[in-house]
Amino acid sequence: MTDGCRVEASPVRWRVQVHGLVQGVGFRPFVYRLATGLGLSGWVSNTPEGVVIEAEGHLEALQNLVSGLEQEAPVNAHVEAVFAEPIARSTGLGEDGEFRVCESQEQGTAATSLPADLAPCRQCTEELHDPGNRRYRYPFINCTDCGPRYSLIEGLPYDRARTAMRHFQMCSHCLAEYHDPASRRFHAEPNACPDCGPRVAFCQPDGTVMAKEEAAVS
Repeated sequence: MTDGCRVEASPVRWRVQVHGLVQGVGFRPFVYRLATGLGLSGWVSNTPEGVVIEAEGHLEALQNLVSGLEQEAPVNAHVEAVFAEPIARSTGLGEDGEFRVCESQEQGTAATSLPADLAPCRQCTEELHDPGNRRYRYPFINCTDCGPRYSLIEGLPYDRARTAMRHFQMCSHCLAEYHDPASRRFHAEPNACPDCGPRVAFCQPDGTVMAKEEAAVS
């Protein structure tokens, strides 16, 4: 206490490494929401070994971040270990008070687990059967909680550019979802819709290609 006023502790910065099944399961969006909810700045990124985080803020918030990583991880994740260490405060990312999901880091030996393909979640199933939804009957519907993973991955760390989805450029609607922290498709790497994603067709013996409703009733 100084002159009757409480002296706030200076912010500190931690580097946190998370190992286990932490890619392709919505882990970076989870970290983003957890960190921003705690008032932390910094960034999160995939690496060949797992996930790395640099977070800056008050000590209690950083301790709560680590606890959240261990206890509140996405349902399809499996956290094997969390290592945290203090580092020097940076003049780079995080100094502006923002927390970001950054591009993956390619240095290191691949050690993280590969995620399995996941059955459609309840929300995607509801969209699939909703005639008013733009993904109505779209067979490749997915989000951070479900969809193809193992069958798409061509390399680690897990990013769209290292999956078969690199051949499909997201439309403006899908791209907006991908960059919206409030969307469950925030950084969902296989994100797609009938306008921009893979399509399925039914071929008759004579070579005639039937698509959409024609294929569905054949």
